[in-house]
Amino acid sequence: QVQLVESGGGLVQPGGSLRLSCAASGSIFSINAMGWYRQAPGKERELVAAITNGGSTAYADSVKGRFTISRDNDKNTVYLQMNSLKPEDTAVYYCNARAIRNSGIYFYWGQGTQVTVSS
Repeated sequence: QVQLVESGGGLVQPGGSLRLSCAASGSIFSINAMGWYRQAPGKERELVAAITNGGSTAYADSVKGRFTISRDNDKNTVYLQMNSLKPEDTAVYYCNARAIRNSGIYFYWGQGTQVTVSS
């Protein structure tokens, strides 16, 4: 099992910044990629950014150039630095981990953290 605990959400004005953190624990040796998803009211959950163990990253077009995903392997933590925030970035942000074991591929989710961008 993998446990994910997010932190760092909150209320910020348009143009502001926030940094989300996701700390992983448990069977972390099996994780080969982590990412951030978000879900706004009335919308489907969408991928925001992802990073592999090798450091490769991917971003949704809507956040490219504004968000940066990174990881600290010593702390088993993934970060999402969000700059130039817009009202449309308002959503619950979820941390995700993909684990690969002999028995298959498993996906784990954090509890979510609210990000609200409003003046």
